[in-house]
Amino acid sequence: MKVIHISAECFPIAKVGGLADVVGALPIYQNELNCSSKVIMPYYSNDFTKNSEFENIYESDLKLGDMTCKFQVLKIRSDMGFPLFLVKIPDLLDLEKVYGYENDTERFLTFQIAALDWILQLNIKPDIIHCHDHHTGLIPFMMSHSKKYDLLKNTPSILTIHNAQYQGKFDFDKLNLIPVFDLSKIGLLDWDGFINPLATAIKCAWRVTTVSPNYMEELKVSAKGLEGLIDHESDKCCGIVNGIDLNVWNPETDDYIIEKYSEKTVEL
Repeated sequence: MKVIHISAECFPIAKVGGLADVVGALPIYQNELNCSSKVIMPYYSNDFTKNSEFENIYESDLKLGDMTCKFQVLKIRSDMGFPLFLVKIPDLLDLEKVYGYENDTERFLTFQIAALDWILQLNIKPDIIHCHDHHTGLIPFMMSHSKKYDLLKNTPSILTIHNAQYQGKFDFDKLNLIPVFDLSKIGLLDWDGFINPLATAIKCAWRVTTVSPNYMEELKVSAKGLEGLIDHESDKCCGIVNGIDLNVWNPETDDYIIEKYSEKTVEL
């Protein structure tokens, strides 16, 4: 099975929260189970990318409304435990911080479009496209309803919700930034009068997961306005407990704790 994870974060390249830890570990363990799992994420100008070597494997341009953006897909040369690809867009994605810019909507829209454009030209298409949080939330919609991505229409998509409090909503005056789609499906983009990428992904993804069964139940009563939607889509939703990468989070070797310990040395 061939899986592509699409995410705004991936440890150790760029980490703001737990999203990065999951995306940096899950593909490693999937590959150990004989999956073919890879990750595509944005290229940020941080210490990790400045000190890494890359191979330029694809370059093209894309339309974002009336603007044309050139982009590259770079493959990291070092062994991450899985193939890692980064989308580099000058003056848009290749900034120092992951989030917090006024044009974050445009930044992550271009990332999603570039990721799908790259996948579209692969000789061997993925069996599953796994999206993470709202930064990739429009991908299941574009795969299903944008003419440009007709070849991906029957490719299953998964959304994992790591944090439903951030939904990426923006006004409909930016509708033209989304690649041409069947306008009869415009309601899939709408939630409470805004384009809401997280709500759209919940509606359009083939399956929706959260980071634990308890969190899935919590979202049905506290999801910043998406409670009813999550409850309505519950037949395709499930919670899966996050694991940890013991190569990173190991109390016997972790330099961030004052005194190292193991199950044999700890006193109950």
